[in-house]
Amino acid sequence: RLRALNRLQVILQHLKMSKQTDSPAEVLLEKKGGAGIITLNRPKALNALNLSMIQQIYPQIKTWEQDPETFLIIIKGTGGKAFCAGGDIRALTEAGRVGDKLSQDFFRGEYRLNNAVGTCKKPYVALIDGVTMGGGVGVSIHGHFRVATEKTLFAMPETAIGLFPDVGGGYFLPRLSGKIGYYLALTGCRLKGRDVLKAGIATHFVESEKLPALEKDLIALKSPSKEKIADLLNSYHMKCTVDQEKKFVLDEHMEKINSLFSANSMEEIVKKLKQDGSPFAMKQLETLNKMSPTSLKLTLRQLREGASMSLQDVLRMEYRLSQACMKGHDFYEGVRAVLIDKDQSPKWKPATLEEVSDEFVDNCFKPLGNDDLKL
Repeated sequence: RLRALNRLQVILQHLKMSKQTDSPAEVLLEKKGGAGIITLNRPKALNALNLSMIQQIYPQIKTWEQDPETFLIIIKGTGGKAFCAGGDIRALTEAGRVGDKLSQDFFRGEYRLNNAVGTCKKPYVALIDGVTMGGGVGVSIHGHFRVATEKTLFAMPETAIGLFPDVGGGYFLPRLSGKIGYYLALTGCRLKGRDVLKAGIATHFVESEKLPALEKDLIALKSPSKEKIADLLNSYHMKCTVDQEKKFVLDEHMEKINSLFSANSMEEIVKKLKQDGSPFAMKQLETLNKMSPTSLKLTLRQLREGASMSLQDVLRMEYRLSQACMKGHDFYEGVRAVLIDKDQSPKWKPATLEEVSDEFVDNCFKPLGNDDLKL
């Protein structure tokens, strides 16, 4: 009996050790004071979201939302380089190629999480320090507060990989001032630092090195209201002088962006850019020529329709589009060219805007019956 007990202790000791040497958790979920804190913890992968992270974060947000002792939710990334650089595209590509269910489960889970952020009853504060793209935008933009820093790099670069700016992009992008959202969505233009605030993507701007202090002060707030949290964020924001004098990078181009990107079709946008002929217009033309023609057409329609839809309806529409892209050619080719072989020369099919028929685009937006996204 004693020997059996000893053996059990040895086994338990082994298990304990193997657990400690196990890879660290990909997402940390902890409660500090009245705050629920979500830490994306895949620094080597720039905190890209995978399905297991999504499946852990979603129920936790729902639990904290119901908990009378949780007054706010904070989300941040580790490693100093990125808040979250997007979704785990490689895993999706491999799954989609062999028709694996992951390509349904991932988007379904991700969009449900985006909706949970967008409907969260507790104040939700995203510290978007470093690279914030794609999926990282989805877990931040729909919350109440987004705090950018001088290290923030925002982009929705999906048209370059045969996708479209999803995670609710059809909701928030057309709601930015003028046609900025259309411009960012189609060209994948990157915004840095204070420009992320000026474009209306962030709500506050704070120096990166002040974030730990800000987080501490947020945690220390006693049963705070949304107003109290806003006051604290404002006080940090007001004190931050980094790049205060700098003009918004798109300022001088806003007039052009608003007129050129207001056309009803991609062909018309291209025509307007050619007619304009300015260095700015030519540069945009060059960028659009590299993008998947299919993605450009899906994206323009996604934003035009999303402009008057609820977030839930937008996410349902985007789920349909995601499944159409998973069945198509360009997503796999885009990922190959940009992320795998890195030759940056994708062979799109169809290769021109004119060849992407309205009928094809219409089909991508059709309801999926029982397979539609349920929120």
